[in-house]
Amino acid sequence: MSDVGNTAPIPATLIPGDGIGPEITEAVVGILDALGAPFKWDRQQGGMAAIKEAGDPLPASLIDSIRRTKLALKGPLTTPVGGGFRSVNVRLREEFGLYANLRPAKTMLAGGRYEDIDIVLVRENLEGLYVGFEHYIAVGDDPQAVAISSGVNTRSEARRIIRFAFEYALRHGRKKVTVVHKANVLKALTGLFLEAGREIAREYEGRVQMDERIVDACAMQLVLNPWQFDVIVTTNLFGDILSDLIAGLIGGLGMAPGANIGESAAIFEAVHGSAPDIAGQGIANPLAMLLAAALMLDHVALPDQANRLRAAVLRTLQDDVRTRDLGGTASTRDFTTAIIARLENNDS
Repeated sequence: MSDVGNTAPIPATLIPGDGIGPEITEAVVGILDALGAPFKWDRQQGGMAAIKEAGDPLPASLIDSIRRTKLALKGPLTTPVGGGFRSVNVRLREEFGLYANLRPAKTMLAGGRYEDIDIVLVRENLEGLYVGFEHYIAVGDDPQAVAISSGVNTRSEARRIIRFAFEYALRHGRKKVTVVHKANVLKALTGLFLEAGREIAREYEGRVQMDERIVDACAMQLVLNPWQFDVIVTTNLFGDILSDLIAGLIGGLGMAPGANIGESAAIFEAVHGSAPDIAGQGIANPLAMLLAAALMLDHVALPDQANRLRAAVLRTLQDDVRTRDLGGTASTRDFTTAIIARLENNDS
């Protein structure tokens, strides 16, 4: 069923972020307006901008907004080094139970090191070594002579994220899910994950193929022959690393959107950093946040608008202009204007 003409407003939290965040956010909002996307934005500050206003990179007003809207689009946020602040992204995932991190990577520009890449990575978002159970043991006069970190994987969470990956594959016509692990060494921590993968795969037998890879072998094979992969599902730390590797296959983090999805909320984001060195210069590439907005449109059941947006972006990159990081000369404004022109002319 087409979503064209669906104008019911959808409340959503908008977090411009730090560094280049406000610039790319402005660009993305302008493009979404031209598209006719029905989001009604509640703008909230996070990261360094929020510390200046509220003394916390994740203030209560931001949390309350997402709790109300259950939907957010987020620019890059900076967590201060030191000072006792935990990662803003990790805190958001924990606060809203955003257990699934979705990172699609698809070739948009010809002539790179790799052509025709189309891989989706699904990362478990709440467990593993990122639970942050760490401490030091003193030896002699060194209070931090030994550092110890504990990882936690639960069978229930492993099943949930792996089922998410198989369901995603079914909905999007994907043929194979690869479960990535390190069960040859971390026999309990990731052996449990692999066992859950084999268990869940049996439910989808005949519909989606299940494959398994040790993480280091997977990293090598992603470089040697990435076309053998379709959907990859893995644990938190491995997913963090492999998702950036996969982004490198299509040109870098500037081409990579991300979605953090839970049972009752979802946050869509540009996964790259805040790039303070180019902030305010008008040369930032809004592509990652724009593609995250397309994922957001998919999530709220507006696939026609999502596909129109992706098509306009693709045609603009191939036929019109590119920002400097992609070998062009266009400013943020130039790139934004070109996409809007295609949308307004229905030429996407």
